[in-house]
Amino acid sequence: MQSFTTLTGVAAPLPMINIDTDMIIPKQYLKTIKRTGLGKGLFSELRYNADGSENPDFVLNKPAYKDAEILVAGDNFGCGSSREHAPWALLDKGIRCVISTSFADIFYNNCFKNGILPIVVSPEDHAKLLDDAERGANARLTIDLAAQEIRGPDGGVVRFDIDPFRKRCLLEGLDDIGLTMQKDASIAAFESKLAAERPWA
Repeated sequence: MQSFTTLTGVAAPLPMINIDTDMIIPKQYLKTIKRTGLGKGLFSELRYNADGSENPDFVLNKPAYKDAEILVAGDNFGCGSSREHAPWALLDKGIRCVISTSFADIFYNNCFKNGILPIVVSPEDHAKLLDDAERGANARLTIDLAAQEIRGPDGGVVRFDIDPFRKRCLLEGLDDIGLTMQKDASIAAFESKLAAERPWA
């Protein structure tokens, strides 16, 4: 998993509330178990018209936000059914950080396991960050995970809380497999001991 340390990028405003996982990545894209290629389906019902053309009114289709790496989203982001394809789609589109006042628990946990930083902020700080994100090409935020800070284009700073274990995993790029592999020597020693003690197993 790619580590997350400091990210400076364009922040796209998406203030809709209750964006569920089906809106993030509709069910027709769930046939694959690959983590790549899902970016094209991200928010597809909002991004594309019925004829398949891009909807020019959707924020990620606007020139200033096409390469956004940060999303400032509305309340209760990622609610609905449990699907790991949702963070996969965000990541495949290039979005590494989502900021909201609240997240659905399963989506929130899945983000950390896939190298995306979900940040919970107060409604007051959210309003400030949404205002920053609405500046188009100048909507650049810096996310400093080590310092637990979001720095705005005018020098304003918003601090955020994060579980220390999850913070460490993101900083070091450790998903569940990576965490397990840190114990590789102990696992190998146990297997060797077990093979010696129980050769029939």
